[in-house]
Amino acid sequence: MGLSWARELTEYPTGSRRRRILIMAVLASLIASYEAQIAPVLPLLLDDLGISLVTYGTVSAVALCAGAVASMIGGRLTDRFGRVRVLIPLMLLTALCCFAMAAVRTTGQFLAVRAVLSALDGVVVAATAPLVRDFSPRMGRAQAFGFWTWGPVGANFMAAAIAGITLPLFDNAWQSQFLIMGATSLLISLVIAFNIADLSPQLRARVQQTEHRALGEAAAAEPVGMRTLFAHKVMWAHVVGISVWLVLYLTLSLFGQKMLVDTFALSLSQASAVMAVFWVLNIGTVVLAGRWSDRVQLRKPFTAAGTAVAAVMTGYLVVLVGRGSISLTELLITGALIGAGMGAAYAPWMANYSENTEDVDPRLQGGAWGVFSFLTRAVAVLVVLLMPQVVAVAGWSTWLVVSLGCLLVFLPIMLLFRGPWRRSPAEPLLPTSPRGRNWM
Repeated sequence: MGLSWARELTEYPTGSRRRRILIMAVLASLIASYEAQIAPVLPLLLDDLGISLVTYGTVSAVALCAGAVASMIGGRLTDRFGRVRVLIPLMLLTALCCFAMAAVRTTGQFLAVRAVLSALDGVVVAATAPLVRDFSPRMGRAQAFGFWTWGPVGANFMAAAIAGITLPLFDNAWQSQFLIMGATSLLISLVIAFNIADLSPQLRARVQQTEHRALGEAAAAEPVGMRTLFAHKVMWAHVVGISVWLVLYLTLSLFGQKMLVDTFALSLSQASAVMAVFWVLNIGTVVLAGRWSDRVQLRKPFTAAGTAVAAVMTGYLVVLVGRGSISLTELLITGALIGAGMGAAYAPWMANYSENTEDVDPRLQGGAWGVFSFLTRAVAVLVVLLMPQVVAVAGWSTWLVVSLGCLLVFLPIMLLFRGPWRRSPAEPLLPTSPRGRNWM
């Protein structure tokens, strides 16, 4: 295809060409999330640099704040200059930051590199989500966003698997993982650069129903700003709603193993097995629910049902924490159902958020996803700072009750989202054959 990061498409791509570009956007999400991984080598790194867990928490909070601010700015940059023009150069810079991580020797250097890497990754993630929107018509958007979420989740598995295989080969040197990460990211960034393209501003302004049908086009000559987007209460509902919804997700993502070890006296391997089942069910249902949501062209029922399942099972987990003694099988099933519920809710919500943004103005996708990326990091900062204090005073059960309350708050907020709750009986289902799929 040739190096295309500075080139824009003037005609909407179809067939294999569109699928290839969409796959590159998903791959970019995976690499951006992989570059941020540090958990597999964290104990080795902290011991070598002499950094306490409290200091590491502060470093993480500062880095997350840098990423949150950069996400907001980056989202608007992608609307103004194009997704790929911003994405490719920053992906190459993040690869260099991985190499720089292998050279840190002090806490100050560690903070500086993590903050820069977080800021760059924040912009990269803010560019990949609108790219998925640009190349996924509404008929297949939930499934496309389901695959996009494989980036953050798949990065956890990718980093852990590579570390498990290669750390013994390098005498458990934590620096080896960042060198591998930098080389892998640099190589895949070049592959992406040669196989991706961007839509022209005129094409980005269109609402694409299918590969061959555009629903309309915004007046590209008119100025547009984020104030236009947030003059609508539906966007505030999405912002507030996903902020509270993410509390449980980020708690399990950041502290899942520690909670299980502290609460149920599991070994680290047993706790990892429970979380592995959570993630496997999560990444499975996020695509399956997305595909089903696309087939019936409904978003809100899937998000509500998935959130309700996650809330019920989180309430059950609170009961289990109170009991203290529990079989590993019961815990595995509970974790699996929480993961399945959250996965079923997530991809349809992303499609709903994207489509509600399009209804306001299709040119604001980058800004909207920049806000989402900002919120993800902002909530992560709150979890990192508040959760340890709550757990130290009142225990894990109290924090889980807080997380459960956040899920329950999300459900009534959903009433403000736009979109139907049920399909018209006269409206046919979309075909499920390969020719009928709109994402792949």
